[in-house]
Amino acid sequence: MVVDLKGKHILVTGASRGIGKSIAKHLAAAGARIALHYNRKQEEAEELASQLGNNCMAFQADLASESEVVDLFSKVLKEFGHLDVLINNAGTSVCSPAESENEEWLVNWNATIAVNLTAAALLCKLAINHFTGRDGGKIINISSRAAFRGDTSDYLAYAASKGGLVALTRSIARAYGKNGIVAFDVAPGFTKTDMADQFLAAYGEDYAIKDIALNKLTTPDDIAPTIVFLASGLADHATGTTIDLNAGSYVH
Repeated sequence: MVVDLKGKHILVTGASRGIGKSIAKHLAAAGARIALHYNRKQEEAEELASQLGNNCMAFQADLASESEVVDLFSKVLKEFGHLDVLINNAGTSVCSPAESENEEWLVNWNATIAVNLTAAALLCKLAINHFTGRDGGKIINISSRAAFRGDTSDYLAYAASKGGLVALTRSIARAYGKNGIVAFDVAPGFTKTDMADQFLAAYGEDYAIKDIALNKLTTPDDIAPTIVFLASGLADHATGTTIDLNAGSYVH
C-alpha cells in the first residue's frame, strides 16, 4: 500500500524536534506540504522546511498565548490557501510537586493546560470552522498513555491535559462527522526524544525498558507512520478512536 498525500496541506505543531519533526518528515515524504510550527527553535524549523521541499514553511508561535495561536492559524491559511489536516503535537511537561506552594503549583498547572489543551482546542475550533466551509478535514491529536493510566504526582497537570485532549477528540468526532470532519487521538508511551533525555540521564534506559513489553524504547519514527496513515483518509471510519503506541506498557 502506498500513501499519496500530494496536494494535501497539513499543519503540524511542535514540528522542530522529536515526534513532530518525524511526523513532518514522513508526511512530506508522502508528498504533503507541511506548515511546521515552532516556538523557539527557528533555525531548526526553517532548516527542516528547506530539507523537506514541497514548499514547506516554518511558522513561529508561542502556544501559551491565545492570540498567537489565532495568528498562527491565520498566517498558515494566508500562505497555504487552505488546510486539509491539523496535527496537534506540541506539548509541555512541567514538574510540579504537590508539596510546592499553591501559587507556584497553579502557575505550572495553568502553563501546562494552556499549551497542551487550550491551544490545541482553539486550533481545533479554527480548523472545524475552516473544514466546515470546505469538504471536511482531519484532526489528529497527540495525547499520551498518561491520559489513561495516569502519571506521577509531579505531573498531575500533564496527565489531566492529555485526558482532556482525548475527550475533545471524541467530542469532535461525534459532533462534526456529518460535516466531513474526522478526528483521531494517538497516545504514545515513553518515547526516546530529547525531552526524555533528563529522565534517561537520571534513571538510565534499562529502567525505562523494564516498563514496556518490547526490547527497545519507542522512537519518533515508530509513531509517525501511523499519523501518515490517519492523514491519508484510509482510516476515516476509525474516527473518534485512540491508537495506543506505547510498546505494550499500557493498553486501555
